[in-house]
Amino acid sequence: MLRKHTLTALLSAALIACSGVGLSHASEQQSLDEPSLLERYTSSAQDLILKGFELIGINYRFGGTNPDTGLDCSGFVQLVFKEAMGILLPRSAREQSEVGAVIDRHELKAGDLVFFNTMRHAFSHVGIYLGDNRFMHAPRTGAEVRVEDMRQSYWIQRYNGARRLFSR
Repeated sequence: MLRKHTLTALLSAALIACSGVGLSHASEQQSLDEPSLLERYTSSAQDLILKGFELIGINYRFGGTNPDTGLDCSGFVQLVFKEAMGILLPRSAREQSEVGAVIDRHELKAGDLVFFNTMRHAFSHVGIYLGDNRFMHAPRTGAEVRVEDMRQSYWIQRYNGARRLFSR
């Protein structure tokens, strides 16, 4: 188990570095006890992504809200936001699609929620955007929490929109 967590941490660090979510240097001097808006965003997005990466490999379970028994897409998102940021989201993907600010696809940033029509109705699936057209989610029965590319035709055809739950 220790090896899995070490590998997860290494993969998380690599993805964060590659996706532009890493720490950046502000040109303006900030007081030591007050982080800049960019630093707050970076920290929040990193916390979300790292928590999500801890759950990669967890089995999908319809209606699942517990990583020990399995997670569905909205249970995964709900758990990540609760544990990483203390934000309690509604239970279903549809309800989660009504929280936060609507954003355009070209405005996506790490930590945003992305929604898809995978069950013949809008907002039936949700994931967490990572940057570089990638998102993490709990896909379906028989699969595990994983990262996917939104440029795949399956996801392009089913994309419903995105929400931002915290300002940056």
